[in-house]
Amino acid sequence: MREQTYYGHGKLLLSGEYFVLDGAKSLALPCKLGQVMNVRHSRSDNPVLHWKSYDNEGKLWFEAKYELWRFRLLTEEDQASLDLQKILRQARHQNIHFLRDEVDTLVETKVEFPLNWGLGSSSTLIYNIAQWAYISPFELLAKTFGGSGYDIACAQSMGPIIYSNLGGTPSWQSVNFSPLFRDKLYFVHLNQKQNSRREIERYQSIELEDKRSLVEQINSLTVAMSEALDLQEFEAYIYEHENLLSSSLDMPRVKDLHFQDYWGAVKSLGAWGGDFALVTSDKGIERTREYFSSKGFDTVLGYDEIICNNPMNVSETLSQLNERLNEIEV
Repeated sequence: MREQTYYGHGKLLLSGEYFVLDGAKSLALPCKLGQVMNVRHSRSDNPVLHWKSYDNEGKLWFEAKYELWRFRLLTEEDQASLDLQKILRQARHQNIHFLRDEVDTLVETKVEFPLNWGLGSSSTLIYNIAQWAYISPFELLAKTFGGSGYDIACAQSMGPIIYSNLGGTPSWQSVNFSPLFRDKLYFVHLNQKQNSRREIERYQSIELEDKRSLVEQINSLTVAMSEALDLQEFEAYIYEHENLLSSSLDMPRVKDLHFQDYWGAVKSLGAWGGDFALVTSDKGIERTREYFSSKGFDTVLGYDEIICNNPMNVSETLSQLNERLNEIEV
């Protein structure tokens, strides 16, 4: 039996949401939580691809079987099985040798975060399958779900990056975003998952005047946020970023919707209206959690709890990956 393992990090987008689709620089944060994919091959007279996906609690949430010639679905059809079929067929289109061996193939995936958190269950899947198929994850994303690709860059990064995609060419560089005030940065889950594909379509349908100027303003804010020296300066950039997007996209700020009486800054992350928000607080974790819990938002994570911030520690990464491999044996 042959076995292969792949891993991709989850993501949070700190700046440049929406406009990253038009080439804006964005500050993106790979997460300590991601998705592991284990592939096993074994001899068979009637080979099939058997796919099993587990959630962060080890519960099976998706299972499907495909024949290997055209990835025809052998089990009940639903949206998840059709999405996976589309990805597999596109992977085969990009590499005609992908899964051509006449062997049974068992794929088991496990996400390390709740599926409704929006940390990249789809992007980490795309990244892992692309590594398996020896193809470009950016091209696979473009031909399936679409998007800027910042989440694909995060999947393979071990620390914060500044990302852009100009003319279909993704580029990114590591950035030393490890502010001394990061113990005052928190991520609050907004109790709903945003549909990224629908939000991409909605944004692309908006006709904006002088979009180039907006992109340049966001470029400046992204760099400024990554270089902020203290919390007060960082909060000023948050307010400026929120106001710019709110006015240009005609959308309410998340603080106005839910947290008007909150003492710190609040910023939407990624598609507005769901997933996580970034909040600042100088009042400590307990009081901060008490405030958001009183509003019905119980998931409050500290910066160092969830964000990768050590791109050079490869040995630790390999050790953590081995632990994840052991956990997938469910």
